[in-house]
Amino acid sequence: MYSSLFTGVHGNYLQESIRAAGLDPDHLPESDPSHMNFGSGRKAWKDIWGCGQGIGAVKEVLHVAELVARLRREYEQTRTRLTGA
Repeated sequence: MYSSLFTGVHGNYLQESIRAAGLDPDHLPESDPSHMNFGSGRKAWKDIWGCGQGIGAVKEVLHVAELVARLRREYEQTRTRLTGA
């Protein structure tokens, strides 16, 4: 979801993290940067999770071991293709 509530700057945030922080993502108040207190309350970098522009490109969630094995395999295949060795 797109909001400026948490940092004063518009950004994309995961709705489930907003719910987990005790807020209703469908009824968030408007941001007022002149009254923001970054020393207390929920933190956008800790409690409310931002999501980047590439979040839509995520097709699967892998265990780290699987991801490392795939990266190694793809690296080796590419190296072999480029060097012939």
